[in-house]
Amino acid sequence: MERRNIIIIGVAVVFGLLAVYLANAYFSGVEAQQERVAEEQQLVRVAVATQDLDFGSALTAENVRLVNWPAQSVPTGAITDLSRFAGTDVAIRPIAQGEPILQSRISTRAVLSENIPEDMRAVTIPVNEVAGVAGFVTPGDVVDVFMTRTIPGGEDEKVTAVILENVQVIAIDRRASENSTEPQELKMATLLVDQFNAQKLALATESGRLTLALRNVENQTTGATQMVTTRDLPGGRLRYASRSTAPSSAPAPRTPAYRAAPSAPASAAGSTAPSYGGPTMLIYRGTDGARQEVNRGSN
Repeated sequence: MERRNIIIIGVAVVFGLLAVYLANAYFSGVEAQQERVAEEQQLVRVAVATQDLDFGSALTAENVRLVNWPAQSVPTGAITDLSRFAGTDVAIRPIAQGEPILQSRISTRAVLSENIPEDMRAVTIPVNEVAGVAGFVTPGDVVDVFMTRTIPGGEDEKVTAVILENVQVIAIDRRASENSTEPQELKMATLLVDQFNAQKLALATESGRLTLALRNVENQTTGATQMVTTRDLPGGRLRYASRSTAPSSAPAPRTPAYRAAPSAPASAAGSTAPSYGGPTMLIYRGTDGARQEVNRGSN
């Protein structure tokens, strides 16, 4: 019985070793065949990501592999050696699954400064939920920057002007990946600008309130802007006279509502019409008229 068990175990071990040998031979043959195909079709082996990699993700042998790539269309900076991916390199920009891994997208440290091109600057400006387009501005978006301030000497009149156009957002608060598109409460936005525009942003932050306007990333039209003042708003051209502090003059005497009756014709020479102390009215009886005083206290 024991001899038979030993024989069974030995046969199982042999079959196991044979299976491992055949598997290794198969995969080695596939790898060799791909290399031969690459040589025959003028292909090169390029490192690509096997999964989506976010900003700061470490690159290892588990998430990177080599694939055949046409030699005439290999991207600049492509990596052809997997031995360098030992967990020391990280992605400084998001890399999609199947996308070639380029030297410009990886670094030994995951810092935002690695994303800043030469002669460019990253400037952070304060924004709120309204100024930041309700939280829908994400890294990678393109925006215009508005500044609203009071016109000096304009009696509280305000003006809004576009100070920067077609500016790329590289970070929102502490988030530097454009993969997360959920709206969130904003406090800071980091923009990619040149040195002169960085100075403009620094001055505008101290001079007025900044607002971001999200624009289509494919729209590169710039320059067709104008300033908007309070007078451009509905009713903005209305002006109210200020109240006078000078004492008002005495009101003019009111004219009586009645009309004074015409004076009675003079009677015989040397005689005068009777004098009345109040309003009168002319009453005719037939063809004869007589003037009579009106009693204002009567009902």
